[in-house]
Amino acid sequence: MSTTILLIIIVCFFSMLLGISYFTSKNVNNETFFTGNRKSPWYVVAFAMIGTTISGVTFISVPGEVGNSGWTYLQFLMGNFVGYWAIALVLIPLYYKLQLVSIYTYLNQRFGNSSYKTGSFFFLLSRTIGASFRMYLVAGVLQLAFFNALGIPFWVTVAIAIFMIWAYTFRAGIKTVIWTDTLQTTFLLTSVILTTIIISQRLDMSFFKMVKAIDEHPFSRIFDWDWRSKTNFFKQFLAGLGIVIVMNGLDQDMMQKSLTCKNQRDAQKNIFWFSLAFIVTNILFLSLGVMLYIFAQIKGIPVTPKSDDFFAFLALNQFGILAGVLFLLGIVSATYSSSDSALTALTTSFSIDFLNLDPKDPASKSTRMKVHIGFSVLMFLVIVLFRLINNESVVTAVFKVAGYTYGPLLGLFAFGILTKRQVKDRWVPILGLLSPVLTYLININSVEWLWGYKFGFELLLLNGLIMFTGLLILTKKSNLVS
Repeated sequence: MSTTILLIIIVCFFSMLLGISYFTSKNVNNETFFTGNRKSPWYVVAFAMIGTTISGVTFISVPGEVGNSGWTYLQFLMGNFVGYWAIALVLIPLYYKLQLVSIYTYLNQRFGNSSYKTGSFFFLLSRTIGASFRMYLVAGVLQLAFFNALGIPFWVTVAIAIFMIWAYTFRAGIKTVIWTDTLQTTFLLTSVILTTIIISQRLDMSFFKMVKAIDEHPFSRIFDWDWRSKTNFFKQFLAGLGIVIVMNGLDQDMMQKSLTCKNQRDAQKNIFWFSLAFIVTNILFLSLGVMLYIFAQIKGIPVTPKSDDFFAFLALNQFGILAGVLFLLGIVSATYSSSDSALTALTTSFSIDFLNLDPKDPASKSTRMKVHIGFSVLMFLVIVLFRLINNESVVTAVFKVAGYTYGPLLGLFAFGILTKRQVKDRWVPILGLLSPVLTYLININSVEWLWGYKFGFELLLLNGLIMFTGLLILTKKSNLVS
């Protein structure tokens, strides 16, 4: 693919994002950045959330992973579906009842300041590393596909990528993000659908023949009942349930969008319909994955050593210019739709939880803008650090470690909602640090300690359980909340 074509694609893509920013930034105030003035149409939020949930990592990994674990990922998605309904029925009413801007304010009201800061800190840590990791992967793709040819160094690529996010979010924040994510979701879905069609045409398959080929392929196996397997149904389902509740319902990034809806009922409708669209979208990714392997088998193309590289390799080298364009649009859209909302959520959480800014106070705007710039710079530094490490296994390990920090959030919110007990608030930060450490130790020794058992995604549930148990131990003598 020529450098000229890539330049045109990138310029047009970011021009559209800046155009949306221009129109959504008219007549806004400081509160708009945090809440969108609670005027977002629920159906727009639901559609936009698809792009936020499907990160660049997911866009690359899910189709390729089909070759390793088939459609067993669908078991995880079934748990996701139930988790989203739990969010809609339990957490959304709680957040709207308390009129929260940062959802971690709940922890302050329920337990105290130390618990509040602990929850917010773990979100800031996890989301900063997670968003930077995803941007790092996509910056690498852009560097190889485009910027290397122009002699532009990686750090400049990263600076440009993050500056563009800042440029279209610094005025209206979450209001702009919802509409830019709507555009990016459209590109993402178009990319997956049209790429699948291109493959079927190259294999001379009709739609019904393609559906039959996917259905009959051994990679379309869904259920795994082996209790020791990482892809066991019950492990995957429960992990999917827990991860959605934590990484969506207890995550400022995802909940900030839902809290821009006009009222609780609209926010719940948003989650209900999004959960259905989310499942359908992932089935499209899984179907694409099977078609990639069918194509490679028929054409005699060797599978890449790393499954994460498989989709990119075929799209950029085997399917023609249109497929290459679609792939780049899809992965950039997936990454930006998760990264722009992450930057906004990080700014919101730090401003509200640590600086105690009042969103309705116009005087706090300058401070909020400084925080926004600060997190932009921080993400840049983390991504460049990943590049300096230059060891993908180490970088991936750092990303996984960040995932451990969602366990304390699960334990804190579960304890607050499911019990009426009060805790010794000053000890919660120490417990929050111990919980991930104990979880890690159990995980690396699980085969020896637990009769060959291997943890998968359900490790998060163990982490949350350890935190929950610790909170029980920290219960005060006069332990009931009035």
